[in-house]
Amino acid sequence: QVQLVESGGGSVQAGGSLRLSCAGSGYTYSSHCMAWFRQAPGKGREGVADIDSDGKISYANSVKGRFTISKDNAKNTLYLQMNSLKPDDTAMYYCAAALKGGSCSYTSLEVWGQGTLVTVSS
Repeated sequence: QVQLVESGGGSVQAGGSLRLSCAGSGYTYSSHCMAWFRQAPGKGREGVADIDSDGKISYANSVKGRFTISKDNAKNTLYLQMNSLKPDDTAMYYCAAALKGGSCSYTSLEVWGQGTLVTVSS
């Protein structure tokens, strides 16, 4: 079964930290792009960070300097370390992965997780 399962969400106060995990199964996701997205209530889905097959990492401007994307190839798992959290970071966080190629274009992301909720209070 090709799937991604997020975990690690929760409720924290502003300035706190969380580490999200995205466990992949059924495919070698580390060979392709993996990415994090988020969607706040009433808002559209926003790209947060991604890492392509060559290890190139990109971040949304809103999270630069605060979030770190990484992956553990042995575990076939993607991570998002979230520090200095702000109330505006409150959202459902999703991971996604490509099944071929190395591009991180949105259309290449064929597999999506169900999301994990992050709530940041002031």
